[in-house]
Amino acid sequence: MMPVALQLWSVKDVCEKDFFGTLEKVSEMGYDGIEFAGYYNESAQNIKEKCTELGLQIVASHIPAEKILNDLDNVISFEKELGNNYIVCPYASYDTKDEWKSFASKLNVACKKIEDAGMTLVYHNHHHEFHKLEDTYILDYLLEMVPHLKAELDTYWIQYAGVDVVSYMSQYDNRTPFIHLKDMKKEPMESTEIGKGVLDITRFVKQAENQGVEWLIIEQEAFTKPSLESVEIGLINLKQLIGGD
Repeated sequence: MMPVALQLWSVKDVCEKDFFGTLEKVSEMGYDGIEFAGYYNESAQNIKEKCTELGLQIVASHIPAEKILNDLDNVISFEKELGNNYIVCPYASYDTKDEWKSFASKLNVACKKIEDAGMTLVYHNHHHEFHKLEDTYILDYLLEMVPHLKAELDTYWIQYAGVDVVSYMSQYDNRTPFIHLKDMKKEPMESTEIGKGVLDITRFVKQAENQGVEWLIIEQEAFTKPSLESVEIGLINLKQLIGGD
């Protein structure tokens, strides 16, 4: 079975109260790794030591675009100390092709600097990147304009945009070190625990395996239960769906 990580944005409400206690609970659930979405004023050294103690692999970290573009030296320094190899831009939104072109140009510069430091820059999509610039999806345009940029394809948002997830994934089989998995309620259309929604998660995972994706990353953004309970249900259900322990 492919290793499974948790995007900690899913449990940010409890991370804010007790970051390391939350990491302990995530480890106890059986997650293999974590993807950060903030550090809650902890040092890179302390976080690294805690993750080592808990046996949690550091898969990646979501870093706001503004920090990647405007404070990259400090970002690289922190991530190197943390032992993280993947810097993920989690969100960007612009209105015009010229603005996206400018953003891509800046990402090319950041990509080079991050590569020179021995790390990789990755972009995480939402649904708006499947609007078109003339006749091309914004996400395709970005990945074409920034050839060294990797993709963290969020399967939920691809589906939300009305695009076939598996056929889209297959276009980027050399550029997807990990994918985001979350399930979708039909009404209202929002995320839910893996296995509780309408998405064909098993099909997405099979495609991920076929194209050499290294990590499956569970994320959830809407809840009817406490967040920790939801992400534990998601992990249990994912393992049942794909035949894990």
